[in-house]
Parts: sequence; C-alpha cells; structure tokens
Amino acid sequence: MDLLTAVDVIQAPLGEMLPRLSEALAEAVPHRAVAELSNCSFAPFKFRGELPGPTTADLDSLRPLVPGRGTWQGRAVMAGAEVPVVVLASEVTEPSALLVFLRTDDTPVPEEALAPAQALWDLVTAHMEGLRNEAVPATLAVSRAAAAARATTISDLGDAYGTALTSLLGVLRDRTVDDATARSRAVDLAVTALVDLRSRAELERALTEERTGDAFDRLAESLRRALRGRGVRLDLGTPGAEEGADRALPTEVASTASAVVRSAVHAMIDDQRDVHRVHIGWKVAATVLRATVRDDGPGTLSCGSLDRRRVAERLAPLGGRAEVDAVPGWGTTVTVEIPLGAPENPREDPLTVLGARELEVLGRLARGRRNREIAADLHISESTVKFHVAKILEKLGVGSRGEAAALAHEWGATR
Repeated sequence: MDLLTAVDVIQAPLGEMLPRLSEALAEAVPHRAVAELSNCSFAPFKFRGELPGPTTADLDSLRPLVPGRGTWQGRAVMAGAEVPVVVLASEVTEPSALLVFLRTDDTPVPEEALAPAQALWDLVTAHMEGLRNEAVPATLAVSRAAAAARATTISDLGDAYGTALTSLLGVLRDRTVDDATARSRAVDLAVTALVDLRSRAELERALTEERTGDAFDRLAESLRRALRGRGVRLDLGTPGAEEGADRALPTEVASTASAVVRSAVHAMIDDQRDVHRVHIGWKVAATVLRATVRDDGPGTLSCGSLDRRRVAERLAPLGGRAEVDAVPGWGTTVTVEIPLGAPENPREDPLTVLGARELEVLGRLARGRRNREIAADLHISESTVKFHVAKILEKLGVGSRGEAAALAHEWGATR
C-alpha cells in the first residue's frame, strides 16, 4: 500500500470513503463486508457489503476486545450469526473509531498486513475528525448520510422491539406452559428486551449528541493552544446550569459552533490591532445555541473578515446566522445563533455528487482558468478536461461554466 492509495481514499466524497477503504484493503484483509463505527457527526455508522449487515450495537460490543489503538481477530456475533472478523481501532478519537471487516474464513491476517491497514485507518479517522472539528460546509449540509445513519439505528430499535413482542406473545400463547412458568418467562424476556433497547438508545445518543459543557471545554482547550504566546487574554463564560451546560447538543451543532467561534477569534486578532482580551460565552435556549465572542479592540472588524473564513458557509446548512457589532473605540461583538433542530428547508451541498478529479477541474474553472491551462495544471489532455467539464455541468444540473463557477464559490470548492 502506498501514499497514493491513502490520498485516493481521503479525496473521495464522503459517501465513497468506506467503499474505497474496502477496495484498498481487500488484498491485505480479504473480506465480504466492512462496517464503520466512528465519531463522524453525519454518519457514525456505515456499512458496505453482503447483507444482512451488523447493527451499531454489534459493533459497539467489540470495543472491550480491542485496545485503544490496535487490532483484534476472532469470531463475533454480527447480525445474529457468529462470523470471523478483523477489527481496527483508532484512538485518534474518543471513543476509538472502529473499522470491522466481516470475513468468510478464520485464516489469521498476518501482522505485516495489519500494520499498514491500521495506519491507513488512523489517517482516515484523523481526516474525518478534522472535517468534524472545522465544520467543513460540504460535510454539514444536513446530509443524507446523517439521516440514513439515524434511520438505520431507528430501524434496529424497531426490529428489536418487534422481536421482543413476538417472543412475549409466543410464551403467553403456549398452551403447554402453566401460568406461573409463562409469567416468569415473560418477565425475563421483557427485562432482557428493555435492557437491550435502553443500551441501544444510549449508544445512539453517544454517537450523535454531545453535552454542551463538554463541547465548550473542547473549544476552550483548542483556543488556549492557538493563542499561546500571542499576548491575548482569554476570558471564558463557561456555561453553567442556567446556560444549559447539561443539555445535549447534536454533534453537528456543537462542531459548527466551535469552528465558527474559533474563526471569529482569529478574525478579531489577525484583522485588527491592539486586541488584548477576548471573551467567549455560550448559552443554550429552548431551540437555539447562542455563542458570543467579544473583544477589547478598536472596533473595526467587518463582516468581510468572517466571510473570508467561510463563517456564513458553515452556518448556512444548519440554518444558523452570525452578526457583527463593531463600535469604533469600544470593541467588537460577534453573535452566533444555531438552531438545535434541523432547518425546515435544509440545503444540501450540490458538490457532493462530484468526484475528486471533477472537484479539481471545477476549482480551476471557477478561478477563470481555460481548458488548456487546467489540462497543464493537472497533467491531463485538453479533451479530458472537456469531458470533465461536461460531466460537471450535467451532475450539477447547470447550463454554463459561469453557473458552475458560482456554485463552486458558494460552496468553497475554490479554496
């Protein structure tokens, strides 16, 4: 496995990363299916391969068998059947991200094959964590992947609920069992089912929600590191009970709020002079997270400073907004509001339908490059560029290069 393989996986659109991982590792770790359980805000559970596939609970049950970072091989129950599996765990995130290969035989995979597979999984996990922390607009568009992941979990819970009810009815209808025995069996089944359903629901919350206080603490630590040695005092209005510290936030909301606040802080410090103090506060109301960033600078910050840092792009998919109140001589306050629920009319990033090469072509097209220049930049023929441009227009549903360029600028493909 070479570095170009890793580049190919990381450059893939979000929905294609797992398939490309599967292809890249097919020779090193032969498998019939692969599943992922990670801290990805938008699709924490992913699966590719032969059905039936495992559930999130199946994958989570493997955590005690694997070190924080490492591998494990053996047999495990997946989708109700015991099968040989290979598990890779990356400690880049907490809890560790799992990549699980479902295999057809028990032949051990040699360590020399697992080591590069583990390295690739660590790299992919770090890349996804970066997308999560920076709230990249392309990953935020209230994506189909997020809806699919949550729908999968809901389906899992519904299946488990139906199975429990069927088992209870079977016991209660069994005429060969006396009443006392039937009641005892029914109670045992009900207790077991409730414990299982509760654990699955808790797992779903852990994958898709984050406590407000914990998210703020992560933000504060990242800002302390970024501002170290810059002579800027950081005042933190750490949320308490009244500010909703114990409220559970959707992870995409927490990640977006953190990324936008960091962008606002850097804008205040880098685009103004004489900023010595920055205050940050978070408050969760009934339906919105409100973050405020206030400095003691000259009060000259403009909305353009936030636009250059893609603040509006990050907020748009979640229906959020940011306001800049700059008072010359008194400082600047940036107020950010993000709804806790999905927007009524969510906007999906139209560029997710494009492949890595098409995005490269679109980025140069949007910067006004001609086909000949794009071909030279990418070391491909001019006819190949024309082919890519035609596919881009078709996939985006636009009729001209200008319209495609406008979408590229709006969704950040020119950066």
